[in-house]
Order: sequence, then C-alpha cells, then structure tokens
Amino acid sequence: MNIRRSAALVAATVVIGAAAAPAAVADSASPSPKVVVPSGLYGSSDPTYDGVWRQSLAFVAQKTQGVQPAEKAVAWLTGQQCDDGGFAAFRADPGTACDAKTAVDSNSTAAAVQALVAVGGQKDAVDKGVAWLKKNQNKDGGWGYNPGGASDANSTSVVVGALAAAGAKPADVKSAAGKTGADALSSLALPCSADGKDGGALAYQPDKKGRLVANADATAAGVLGGLGVGFAPEKGSAPDDYTCKDDAGLAHNGAVYLQNQLATHLYLKSQLAGAADQPDYGNTADAVTSVAAAEGIKYTKDPYAWLEKNAGGWAKQSGPAAYAQLIFAAHATGNDPHDFGGTDLVTALNKTGPTPASTKAAKSDSAKDEKKDDGNSVSWWIVGAMFIAAVGAGFLISGRKKQQS
Repeated sequence: MNIRRSAALVAATVVIGAAAAPAAVADSASPSPKVVVPSGLYGSSDPTYDGVWRQSLAFVAQKTQGVQPAEKAVAWLTGQQCDDGGFAAFRADPGTACDAKTAVDSNSTAAAVQALVAVGGQKDAVDKGVAWLKKNQNKDGGWGYNPGGASDANSTSVVVGALAAAGAKPADVKSAAGKTGADALSSLALPCSADGKDGGALAYQPDKKGRLVANADATAAGVLGGLGVGFAPEKGSAPDDYTCKDDAGLAHNGAVYLQNQLATHLYLKSQLAGAADQPDYGNTADAVTSVAAAEGIKYTKDPYAWLEKNAGGWAKQSGPAAYAQLIFAAHATGNDPHDFGGTDLVTALNKTGPTPASTKAAKSDSAKDEKKDDGNSVSWWIVGAMFIAAVGAGFLISGRKKQQS
C-alpha cells in the first residue's frame, strides 16, 4: 500500500494519465531541502511532499523489528494531525491550526494511523484519524487521495490497512450506499479472462474511456487491501496452483498477476519517461511483499534475492521509506532485514532519524549516532509528487496509475 503501497506517488497519474507512484528513480540525487527538516523527522531531504508518509513507514517497519522510535519522533508525527483527525503530507508550522487551505489527504492520514498504532499509546490520535477516514469514504466504498476525489486502488488499500490496524473491521465500514473498501477494489480488478497476462490485475482507476488498465503498483497495493492488512503483512501459505480464477478472490488473482510480471525479469520496470528497461526497486519490493502475504514465499525467492543483490544502493540514496519497503519485503518473506545483501536495513533506517528509544537485539545500531543519511527520502514516490506539484496537482501518494510491464 506504497501501498504499498507504495506507495505512493500518485497524482501524476491523475494529471498525466499514468497513475502513479513512480517507480524508483535509480541514481537520482537528493535535492537540498527547501524547508528546515525538523529534528524529530526521519530523512534529510525536503519533506514537503512526503514527511508524514516516510515517518509513518519508518515506524511500521521498526515495529516489525522490535524498535521503538524516539519520543520526539513520535511527537513530531502526532503534532502533524489536524483537529479534525486528518493529516497533510507535511505541515511546516504545526503550531498553526489547520484551515480550509490545509491539504489533508487519505494516504497521509491512513499511513499515520498505521504508524501510531505501531508505536502504541496514541489511542486518541488513532481514533480521530479513523473517524476522519470514515467521514471521507466515497459512495462506492473506496477512497481517493483527496477528500471527495474519485476512488483509486492505492488510496483505498492504504485506508483498509489503517482500519484493520486500528481494530475497525474494514467489512463493517460502509458508505451511505452500503459499499465497502472491498467493493471498490473489486470494481477495479480485471477478470481472469483479460487478454495476455493481465488477468487478476487491478487498475489504479478506470481510464478516460472507463476501461481498466492493469497497473502493477495498484495491484501490489490492492492485494494487501484484499487481504485486509497494512504495510507489514505476515507471510501467507502457498497456493494450490498458479492460476487466476474468478472465484479465487482478489488477493490471490492479483498475486498471480504479479508473479507473472516478476517471472520475466525478477523485477518490475520503471515507467518513468527516459527510464526504459530500468528497474523499479520500490515497486518490486512492494510486489514481493504482496505476493508473499497472499501466496507464501514459493514465488518470491528469486525476486527477493534480486532485491538483495541490487536494491541496497537505491535504499541508501532514497532514504527511510525505501528502507522500510525493503524491511516489509524481508518481513513478509521470512528473511532477516539485518542481513540484506550485506546491508543491515534496520540499523540503516534507524540512522535516518533520532536514535530510537529502544531496540531489540540490534546488531550494529549505535545509540550514539543520530546522524542522518545524506540522501534520505528521495524515493520514487517523492520524485513523482514533486512533479505533481509542478503541474499543479498538489498531492502525493495516492495511487500509481501507470501500466507496468
């Protein structure tokens, strides 16, 4: 769920018709922050488009490894919440009350809810966030990035994960028309009879002609939404067969589609202009996580090994959200994130923010080191968000509406 997702980047897709969370941008340099990065925030790059998102993914990833973030890091995240319960991507001055111009969104809010559940002791903030999400559910049962925006697979999935994390059964959260998040996701799923290898995939949103176009990023998010789980699912059990079946369920069929995509190159390709044949590390990690959660690890061993061999440099350059995505993949596949192709992902993530309050058998964490990685958080979805801002879209993560091959 960027979902993750992914996770994700999105609006670009709404604006340019390619939906979303752009894939990992390999070898791109982190720009200098345009705003002062708060001391409690993970990552050192400009947080304008992803501050809450990267902080939230970091907390959820740390939870899987028994790491409790520093009090000031948690305080920074809770301080971003508006009085109505919603979260914007980043508020430079949290001391100023939110108003009609504050760009609250479903992705930041749902991610923050998952994160605050993970750190514990934040019931009031979690309850307010859940109330905001319920209030902004669309008639079709789903959620768009912006309140009132058309539902998309990525936003709906990250919200379903937040509801589940907070103990609100997603199946019981219904719109005025009696629709649930699962209904919205099902409406975006391609039938198994779809041409080629697209059967079982999800679209980000219908295109301008109302057609559903397979989107790997939306599918990875949708699988987790279909399972009713958040960013960090446990590994599932292996399927009986490797076949898309219309009665097998959205999560299984989506995972079969992703398996087909990964089987070709072991990774998913970037859809960014000028990046032909380049790997999309973030989307590949999300796909591995989703397939493992739905189908077990049988079909993820080789793609995970590819990530171990190739994704370490991308994560170091991209920052906390990227480290978190890889930790989710390790967690879902039963691998050790402390030994990821020679990189200790947990220690690396911890170093992008304040020294954690506590760690569980950390192998190389230094309690003295609060240094942040130089290239934090310019992850694929951030780059996309910055593009969105340039074209006036003004929002980030919701869904990555781009066709993956």
